[in-house]
Amino acid sequence: MFQKFKDWFWLEKFWLPPTIKWSDLEDHDGLVFVKASHLYMTIPYALLLMIVRYFFEKFVATPLANAFGIQKAVHKIKPNAILENFFKHSTSQPSHNDVYGLAKKCNLTERQVERWFRSRRNQERPCRMKKFRESCWRFTFYLMITVAGVAFLYDKPWAYDLWEVWRDYPKQPLLPSQYWYYILEMSFYWSLLFSLGSDIKRKDFLAHVIHHLAAISLMSFSWCANYIRSGTLVMLVHDVSDIWLESAKMFSYAGWKQTCNALFLIFSVVFFISRFIIFPFWILYCTLILPLHYLEPFFSYIFLNLQLMILQGLHLYWGYLIMKMLNRCIFMKSIQDVRSDNEEEEEEEEEEEENEEDTNSKGTEYLKNGLGTNSHLIPNGQHTR
Repeated sequence: MFQKFKDWFWLEKFWLPPTIKWSDLEDHDGLVFVKASHLYMTIPYALLLMIVRYFFEKFVATPLANAFGIQKAVHKIKPNAILENFFKHSTSQPSHNDVYGLAKKCNLTERQVERWFRSRRNQERPCRMKKFRESCWRFTFYLMITVAGVAFLYDKPWAYDLWEVWRDYPKQPLLPSQYWYYILEMSFYWSLLFSLGSDIKRKDFLAHVIHHLAAISLMSFSWCANYIRSGTLVMLVHDVSDIWLESAKMFSYAGWKQTCNALFLIFSVVFFISRFIIFPFWILYCTLILPLHYLEPFFSYIFLNLQLMILQGLHLYWGYLIMKMLNRCIFMKSIQDVRSDNEEEEEEEEEEEENEEDTNSKGTEYLKNGLGTNSHLIPNGQHTR
């Protein structure tokens, strides 16, 4: 049964143009061609990247975060067995009636109960240190792979003349630079997929899962069908903008708002140029229109372009999020990742409440001692106007 499925899955009509056989892509005369078995190496390389990431975050990203003044947040709360039991077994977001009942049970005010739950939720949320380490790792990889991509492609004719992408297709030998470019990129996306459970979960978590799966599927398919030349162009166009995004996040977590805003504006320009101009009018034109001058439409041609269009749909979604953040940057003078949880807002609210309570307590002491909150004496019997 499995052998029948395997034979059906690898039928030439699904992968190659008409009249081309797998035997035409066998190694000969010192020329090496792509093989599906090459992709098995992406899994161990992905695990290796996860190990490298662990040591990078520990010995590079963490000291760098400390140099920026980022410390691991510590949320201290008073132990309360009743509230802790409710938090673990009921909900972390109690309703007003729940708060009222818990306040009665614990002999606390409703505001104290609300503050306890807010602090407890903040304990469960990722801190700035973790966010910085993740962004630092991704920034480093995207920077290195982009530099490598430019080095691999700068002397290749298909990087400048799109007609060269399809010259002699599919009988195009595999170059060592193409092999490592593909394998490292795919291994990185596998590692991101494997670490989704431990990485920070954002509002676009599902979009990230779809993006990683689509990227792996697209790269795997393009590898097996020998769309290597167009694939390397797609990877370079995508990686070049991610460098600026991750660097903007790093400075945002470090509190360098002006630097963050400047880097985010650069990212936005690069993103919209690469994803809404170069990708549809250069890459899609190359994969959708140019092959028809050489070949009749066939299955892998249709499937390849279908995946690229799904990818472009994700570009539209992320473009919408970027426009929202640009709106905040221009009109509110600050950038906040709209995908993030609102733990920072809750932390700020908690700090404001603490400051307010401190002010109120000081005000009470001043009044008890015949002083106003501005520490001026108020004579007896005299009222302020």
